[in-house]
Amino acid sequence: MRDIPAQFAYRSLQQGKSLFGVAHKQASTALMDLVAPGASSPTLAVGPELLRTLQARMDRLLERDWQEAIEGLYPRELLFDAPWGEWLLRYPLIWLDLPAIWARRQRRDVRDLPRNIDGRQYPDYYLQNFHHQTDGYLSDRSAELYDLQVEILFNGTADAMRRRVLRPLLQAVQGIERPRILDVATGTGRTLQQIQAARPGASLVGIDLSEAYLRQAGRRLHQSSGALPQLLQGNGEELPFRDASFDAVTCVFLLHELPAEARSAVLRECRRVLRPGGRLVLADSIQLADAPDCATVLENFRRVFHEPYYRHYISDDLDGRIANAGLQLQGAESWFMTRVWWADRRSED
Repeated sequence: MRDIPAQFAYRSLQQGKSLFGVAHKQASTALMDLVAPGASSPTLAVGPELLRTLQARMDRLLERDWQEAIEGLYPRELLFDAPWGEWLLRYPLIWLDLPAIWARRQRRDVRDLPRNIDGRQYPDYYLQNFHHQTDGYLSDRSAELYDLQVEILFNGTADAMRRRVLRPLLQAVQGIERPRILDVATGTGRTLQQIQAARPGASLVGIDLSEAYLRQAGRRLHQSSGALPQLLQGNGEELPFRDASFDAVTCVFLLHELPAEARSAVLRECRRVLRPGGRLVLADSIQLADAPDCATVLENFRRVFHEPYYRHYISDDLDGRIANAGLQLQGAESWFMTRVWWADRRSED
């Protein structure tokens, strides 16, 4: 009985975030159609049956999130952990940035990046305005707004989806006193922060292509308890680590933003840096094969946001790519809009 008030608070918080996300998207779309009608892309109609499906998928995710916290898989405080004050201050900046986004969409300009960026430091596919966001992933402004933008996009469920990597990850490092864990494409450090809270004392490393996002991750992780993770700039296709140097690797929301050959390269590199018996845990967008009832939502996401590799990703054989990288798939699950895979490097390798 003592858990009922906390569960009610969690449900109320998630419902509030969901309503806020829906309201923001409806208001911004209506304003865009009024101010910049040429910037909108035609989308497929979402009927009541699909809305019920999405609500059921979200409810299932939130129930699992609550249950795993109650079981002690991770601290219950994570369910309520968000930089509310920071987001409140930055929310007006999202609205102020919308005219630039609309203008870029009208021009069909997806390479509108800061002029001080040396493009030779990055693969060509990375030098784009993913999601049409200003500066792509290459400025402090982009990094400061990213987490709030993702929360709005997923109606407040982004962290709940990220936490689906924790169970297969923690199972893999159980019994290891100080496991060494790498987070590939760590971004602003939200996944590292979740792992840090769930497994205090683990030796954590995050790598990302964006210096700006790594700076944001450093600021966030400095506010967390526990040992500070090591943060490095680098490409997931060429990880700067020795063979077999990690007990586990995570990779969250990266693969759908990569061309096919880069996906395979990242998977091969993750396998290389894993010790024999080590585990890779992936979390990314659902695909058509595991969520055919969400095909309209996946297509609309591709149409509304600049995601140049998403059409291929949602039909890609990720199970096959994982196997071809030399990893043995152990399981996969879908939670709301995210699918999670976990695979091990064979002990005999």
